[in-house]
Amino acid sequence: MSSQDIPEENLPAEQDTSHGAVGVADEKHPFADPGLPPHEYRVQDIDERAAKRSERTVSLLFTVSMLATVGFIAAFVAIPVDKSVFIFPFGHISALNFALGLTLGIALFCIGAGAIHWARTLMSDHEMVQERHPVEASPELRATIHEEFKQGAKESQLGRRKLLRNTMLGALTLVPLTGVVLLRDLGPLPGTKLRHTLWSKGKLLVNMNTDEPLRPSDIAVGSLTFAKPEGLDEHAEDFNNEIAKAALMIVRLQPGDIKDKRELEWSHEGIVAYSKICTHVGCPISLYEQQTHHVLCPCHQSTFDLSDGARVIFGPAGHALPQLRIGVNDEGYLEALSDFEEPVGPAFWERG
Repeated sequence: MSSQDIPEENLPAEQDTSHGAVGVADEKHPFADPGLPPHEYRVQDIDERAAKRSERTVSLLFTVSMLATVGFIAAFVAIPVDKSVFIFPFGHISALNFALGLTLGIALFCIGAGAIHWARTLMSDHEMVQERHPVEASPELRATIHEEFKQGAKESQLGRRKLLRNTMLGALTLVPLTGVVLLRDLGPLPGTKLRHTLWSKGKLLVNMNTDEPLRPSDIAVGSLTFAKPEGLDEHAEDFNNEIAKAALMIVRLQPGDIKDKRELEWSHEGIVAYSKICTHVGCPISLYEQQTHHVLCPCHQSTFDLSDGARVIFGPAGHALPQLRIGVNDEGYLEALSDFEEPVGPAFWERG
């Protein structure tokens, strides 16, 4: 229903839309400006019952948004992380992810749809012409803007239509709770867990390839061997988390080639054990150059000198590789004499 279907006596008085119009081009105005077309009133401008229907529609959308937000929180709490459901045509997917995405999408869509429907059916849609003005704002302009703001607030009918206002405020208040609830997935602060690994005094160094404890005779000069702590099972559920902190690379140098005093003290007959985890972004280091005793991270080319405390000599890594203090037990096997004395891997915000 448009203004053309409504008797003229029911229509509001037309406003002047010819402001600034130039119907015929002349020397002063070389381009004709026909002005704005006649304004066509919406049915909501004429019929209060139609306006009420629009108000109820917008309020319904805001209410659905609130319910969807509550559903988001309920799904986050109630649905197990490992539960899956079959959704055609996607197949088997995570029930939690599907529920969270669906409810959050509905909540945001209904807020946007409600706001658009409100603006298109209830707010003023009169065309206005405003002449260009200087960049600086004059006192008169500021006063005009203030009056226009008050007029716009009045025309939005926010104060008059309490149901619409309250449901909108409820939807806008509840939807941010989805982000607050998601913070729960960040988990507790790591505390000191990042500072400790499975290494401890007496833990044997086990060859990653043979799964056998290592003896000094197993490490040849110039060779690179990878090791893990005794008792770490590759089939264990937490294997990846633990090996990411405890992986070792073992190199045997000539004792005379070791420049760092602490490195020499923490070694055994030239055998040094360093963390395999690069201190840049945590990539595993696997490239060793025998003549220079340098190891290279393949991800971003950070280079460490294993003969000088594994200090950084090239690349983006921020600090040297942590060294593990090792020795030999009564049975002749290499063992750790302590855990790493500093966190392995990339630097983090609470690093001491």
